[in-house]
Amino acid sequence: MSLELPSGLNPQSQAQDASFFELLRRHDLEPAWDVGAGDGRFVRAPEATTILALRYADGVVMVGDRRATEGHTIAHRRMQKVYPADGYSAVAIAGTAGLAMEMVKLFQTELEHYEKLEGTRLSLEGKANHLARMVRQQLPMVFQGLVVVPLFCGFDEEAGEGRLYTYDVVGGRYEEDDYAASGSGGREAKAYLRSVFRDDLSEDDALRHGIAAIAAAAEQDTATGGPDPRRGIYSSAVIVDRAGYREVDEDRVATVSNQVMGDDQ
Repeated sequence: MSLELPSGLNPQSQAQDASFFELLRRHDLEPAWDVGAGDGRFVRAPEATTILALRYADGVVMVGDRRATEGHTIAHRRMQKVYPADGYSAVAIAGTAGLAMEMVKLFQTELEHYEKLEGTRLSLEGKANHLARMVRQQLPMVFQGLVVVPLFCGFDEEAGEGRLYTYDVVGGRYEEDDYAASGSGGREAKAYLRSVFRDDLSEDDALRHGIAAIAAAAEQDTATGGPDPRRGIYSSAVIVDRAGYREVDEDRVATVSNQVMGDDQ
């Protein structure tokens, strides 16, 4: 999706609208996705599968498997499903992969636009609400089978704690107190997290449990990709805490994944 503003359009010269999306709407440049099936038929497209997030004592860990499926076929083995939203929050995607990735890009742009215009970051609650509105705007796609269901987490600088949010297909937003999972293996991942979650988890414990939950989901759900040492494919993981957003080094994820696989043998 390519977005070009008309020549001479200066966003800062407009009516100080802190929403980049509303700025595009005002000039008839609102992003749209034409899937070419207006007759009610479902369009088959690659789908991102299992994602999760859990709180720990100092922040939030977010983990996603790497597999994307198309029907009963593996479409991609190394898909990235966890992204930074801004310096203090992260978003993970499940559902129709192409639409989800475009939504993430627009969400990132929205937050950056707000920060540049207002000179401050949008509150974590405001970010969560804005993402809910973006999910709600995709409702027409849901009726064609193109569903996007994200997870959102971040560090609330005012409250001094990590927080996480889940969404439904019509844009409902729900704050979770401890952990959440979505996608085809979400039920299995949540069942695992339910058995191990504690309020006083350390960062290492939370990372280990998140990776183990993805592996547990992969045991039951064929659409979820578990650790694959032969190909060097492991879950992607990020941490959001007082220091901000950071990706977990791939070597660290591989080490934890191999430990988890060893524990299961």
